[in-house]
Amino acid sequence: MPTSLKVLILGGYGTFGGRLARLLADEPRLSLIIAGRSLVKAQDFCGTFAHSAALEPAIFDRDGDVERQLAALAPDIVVDASGPFQMYGDPYKVIRAALSLGIGYLDLADGSDFVKGVAQFDEQAKARGIYVLSGVSSFPVLTAAVTRRLAAGMSRVDTVTGGIAPSPYAGVGLNVIRAIASYAGKPIAIPRAGTHYALVEARRYTIAPPGFVPLRPVRFSLVDVPDLQVIPELWPSPRMIWIGAGPVPGILHRALNMLALLVRGRVLRSLSPFAPMMFRAINVLRWGEHRGGMFVAVEGAGIDGRPLTRSWHLLAEGDDGPLIPSMAAEAIIRRCLEGRPPTPGARAAIGDLELADYEALFARRTIFTGIREQAEAAAPLYRRLLGSAWTTLPQPIRALHDLQSTLTAQGMATVERGRGWLARVVASLFRFPQAGQEIPVAVVFTRDGGRETWRRKFAGRGFVSTQEEGRRRFEHLLCERFGPLAFGLALAVKEQRLHLVVRGWSFLGIPLPLALAPGGEAFEAVDAGRFAFSVEIAHPWTGLIVRYRGTLDLVS
Repeated sequence: MPTSLKVLILGGYGTFGGRLARLLADEPRLSLIIAGRSLVKAQDFCGTFAHSAALEPAIFDRDGDVERQLAALAPDIVVDASGPFQMYGDPYKVIRAALSLGIGYLDLADGSDFVKGVAQFDEQAKARGIYVLSGVSSFPVLTAAVTRRLAAGMSRVDTVTGGIAPSPYAGVGLNVIRAIASYAGKPIAIPRAGTHYALVEARRYTIAPPGFVPLRPVRFSLVDVPDLQVIPELWPSPRMIWIGAGPVPGILHRALNMLALLVRGRVLRSLSPFAPMMFRAINVLRWGEHRGGMFVAVEGAGIDGRPLTRSWHLLAEGDDGPLIPSMAAEAIIRRCLEGRPPTPGARAAIGDLELADYEALFARRTIFTGIREQAEAAAPLYRRLLGSAWTTLPQPIRALHDLQSTLTAQGMATVERGRGWLARVVASLFRFPQAGQEIPVAVVFTRDGGRETWRRKFAGRGFVSTQEEGRRRFEHLLCERFGPLAFGLALAVKEQRLHLVVRGWSFLGIPLPLALAPGGEAFEAVDAGRFAFSVEIAHPWTGLIVRYRGTLDLVS
């Protein structure tokens, strides 16, 4: 096991190289050489964050004598995070120099042709006992690891679909934009699926790890990533591999789709000249939640031959999401420190990490994942929506939602009402309970197919709502209806409580602005072994409308 390693990061102060350096900065056994064309920028970057690893700024010009520069710096591992690889005149210059000098090589390339072409060095790398790993990033390393997990126990995989939805505040580097602009609107040959066009085809998907507040439905557009070429090598059966990106805000995404259409129609030769403008737009015009996500879904057949769909969902809060593309390189370097380097050879790195390697890194950050599998139609509503998170709920909560036909629960509640005239009008319109202490409560839950009806009575005064699994814009949400109003509620499990969070609403099927939706904290919990509830309904225009909390016991 090596006591230390020297790692050269080309593009070390850039977007992905800089993130990799920050991920590894806590490891005192590492010496990180932060290299690029500007020594001043490298020096400035090294002073921007705390580190236990040794940091060394350096100049590296990939257009110069690469082998001489590598020999002078003498790293154990070189990580090429500079890109865009598909646009270099001699794209494999660094690989040839690393092989000549016996240096381990990783890159964060995302171009499918470049990554697939690395295999030409396999025989030479094995002869030298050196590993050359390409595409060491979310696509295809994480995608392949997830697909292996999802495909376990399946007799056949027919399609693999994936996508990444970065936070609008993630900060996208110019080289990434240049790569996207270079292939936008251009044909992509997908094995066994024919020719498709980058950033022209689009699909909608909702990223929703079980038990967490999902992202809003995201529009994903087809991108040219290594997965399209290398995943079919792992699974010969899929008829279609489709990977998309979901940049936000949506208005910029649709503008990019329109420009890609112009390239496909040969009105424009390429979007490459527009890359600087695109870079400024996406890094200036940004709004919305500071959250990002990723998904992979497989469709095929189970052991019994019946159709089966499984999906893996990732949700990243705040600034942790942008780190994920650099985590594959982090994991491999940390494994090298543990004496577990990759096996020699030149290849796409799709088999060098497993999902467990990522999960260990995710656990250190606000990154949450989960798997959904199509639920039996006969399963109760909440169990279908919560998936694997269902079993994490306390038993009294599960018992109340384990509805097969009819359940009745009784208990006591405390009710507060808003004092404003508009709040009183709304509360009366929906027949919400009057204010009071120790009010007797009875709730009758009735299931009819996939829909549940909740009839609540507080001291004889009742109001009714229906609940069902949300569709389209309410996908993976609980859809609760009060007359003409429908609310999309996320079911989030946290600290043994089931929280219900408003994520959308509509009137007579017409979507309404979320900023104007009724809000307030609503959750279910356990109090002294009994089912407990707390519901607050408020609105920016009315203030508090009603707040009721109490306990219930099942009686039938």
